[in-house]
Amino acid sequence: MRKISTKKLVVCALLMALTTVATLVIQIPITVVGGYINLGDVFVILGSLMLGPIYGGISAGVGSMIADLISGYAIYAPATLIIKGLMAVVASLIHIGLKKFIKPTIPCAIIGGLVAEILMVLGYFFYESVVLGFGLTASASMLFNLIQGGVGLALGVFIYSALYLTGVIKKFDAQGEPKGKNHKVIDNKK
Repeated sequence: MRKISTKKLVVCALLMALTTVATLVIQIPITVVGGYINLGDVFVILGSLMLGPIYGGISAGVGSMIADLISGYAIYAPATLIIKGLMAVVASLIHIGLKKFIKPTIPCAIIGGLVAEILMVLGYFFYESVVLGFGLTASASMLFNLIQGGVGLALGVFIYSALYLTGVIKKFDAQGEPKGKNHKVIDNKK
């Protein structure tokens, strides 16, 4: 059985909470389509780069879904869980894969985040047009999702870069496991 570090669980929970708060605190309403632009993607990208695909996906998907439920957009909650979770998984896997070929790691983070944000725009377009039945009128929200994605990518990679350059990120390996012997581990053996 795999051992799960306490530090990784705490960082996952922290980023989940930050994703929720960033989504709820700063909301710019979009009167045309009835949604809002928020800063939750900042922590979706940051979590994917810090925690790896599994825990990054959990923190992004669940944190964003909780924000939808709290803010009255429950109809979007299932899509948000899947789309934001997949964003983090994709960004993380691309980041990890490219780091083997490209140095330094910041361009890898940008490429992974860019692909993830494009996935977000297309994912919400599909959900609104097909599942919710808005048809092509759902394309009106694509521009606003692109703006949100661009801001989330820029700020997420900026914070990641700052943490990387100060050495905080270097304490985590590609999958987000803390390095060193000074951390507690939860052993899930029975």
